[in-house]
Amino acid sequence: MSSHPESGASAADRTLLEARGISKSFGGVHALENADFSCEAGEIHALLGANGAGKSTLVKVLSGVQRADAGTVALGGETVSFSGPAEAARHGVATVFQELSLFPHLTVAENIVIGHQPTGFLGQISQRRMRAEVRELFESLGVDHIAPGALVTDLSLADRQLVEIFKALSKKPKLLILDEGTSALGRKEVQRLFDLLRKLKAGGTSVIFISHRMSEIREFVDRMTIFRNGRHVATVRATEASDGEIVEMMLGQKVERSFPEKTRLATDEPALLELAGFSAGSGLHDISFSLRRGEVLGLAGLEGQGQGTLLLALFGAYRGITGDVTISGKPAKVATPWDAKASGIALIPEDRKTEGLVLPMSVRENITFSVLSRLGRFGFVNRARETAFVSEMMERLAVKAASMELPARSLSGGNQQKLVLAKWLETGADIFLFYDPTRGIDVGTKQAFYELIVGLTREGKGVIVYSTETSELIGLCHRVAVMDDGRIALTLQGDDITEQDILAASLGVGRGRADAGSERLEAAQ
Repeated sequence: MSSHPESGASAADRTLLEARGISKSFGGVHALENADFSCEAGEIHALLGANGAGKSTLVKVLSGVQRADAGTVALGGETVSFSGPAEAARHGVATVFQELSLFPHLTVAENIVIGHQPTGFLGQISQRRMRAEVRELFESLGVDHIAPGALVTDLSLADRQLVEIFKALSKKPKLLILDEGTSALGRKEVQRLFDLLRKLKAGGTSVIFISHRMSEIREFVDRMTIFRNGRHVATVRATEASDGEIVEMMLGQKVERSFPEKTRLATDEPALLELAGFSAGSGLHDISFSLRRGEVLGLAGLEGQGQGTLLLALFGAYRGITGDVTISGKPAKVATPWDAKASGIALIPEDRKTEGLVLPMSVRENITFSVLSRLGRFGFVNRARETAFVSEMMERLAVKAASMELPARSLSGGNQQKLVLAKWLETGADIFLFYDPTRGIDVGTKQAFYELIVGLTREGKGVIVYSTETSELIGLCHRVAVMDDGRIALTLQGDDITEQDILAASLGVGRGRADAGSERLEAAQ
């Protein structure tokens, strides 16, 4: 159990932030209703809840992005009401939101110091001082793999997420709020961030931490507050509640089963998809496997071993692809995304906000992008047919939105991910590629997504899924291909799909049991 900076001080003396009776509504929908929250100085405090529980709305109120309809916020004992994030930053509150706010065609350094750029004698921005400040920041954080002069557009999603965090830290906040700040990070980057935040905590900085990864919560936080339906449910120390109790508080009900029953595979079914010698540049080498109808094939391995490259290459996102692709017994071409779509391949990408949706556009428009030609004639969309189609898809996937005309950005992360899937379901796709599909969504929505994935297999679809959560691969997949340096090192199935065997295969050690599973698989095929 974590100690506080001043163990003899009263709780009131230690309180840095206190929000009381916060309410916020959007079009008659209560995002927050008389909600309370408090955070102590030098504390790492998790804010938990299902998607739509009000977490992000509370963060926006605390950050000055939105004004509460009712309630008060006190910072260091002083009642505050921020007119915007800039004023919040001046009071020592810095926030990293779910949606990245970087300028892609500016450098890393320019993004980090934007809003407080160092200036020279005549008031112009001093490039020399800016680079020096960012280098000093990176040295203090132990960052050596991101160049301050690199363009943000050239960075991976994980590195863009880190730059967003560095931008917040450059303001030297008293309170740092991370809204799904680790969702795009691999294990190595997460550990690096945790080490950094522990240093900040030791210096008296408070952290409000939102994550749907319970392993991170257990490892990292002092206390946790659970929200449900816009209200405060409980605040407990991280050691005082089991995972099951936390989930029950989040959902208001017990969760009896995490993963739906897998479909049974017919071993005499011809392959839906076959790859032979499939390669793409320097990131993918000689990939060969088959995927049957009704099957979920998982991709595992350490971060950056080619799992994402394989999914993107199958969707035609890379040039210079070589090897053979066969779909339902016929040669197929996947040189472009249009080729892939025409071949019946759908991609649910890693970053739903930039690669899967057009956030300013409406729920309706995002759902119908892929099927507009079927909803009208002669280039004109039949609005009645479109409305009926969108209503049906929202009901089928349980998309929670007050109106189909709301912009996609107003939905929670889980509902945004459902929109990405919705636009593919009626395209005739038979092969679904899922790139870390439950990243940044809550446990309840995760379960709904698991049901959707298994539901696709019951319809005879084939699914390939890459997940950074090993439990998902174990719970969902019939087989798991472990990748290493752009190659498939080993394929596991049945009882050999365990965390131990996946990790052993990822590290290239202890393969005896795994090899036996691979041999049984080859014999079955």
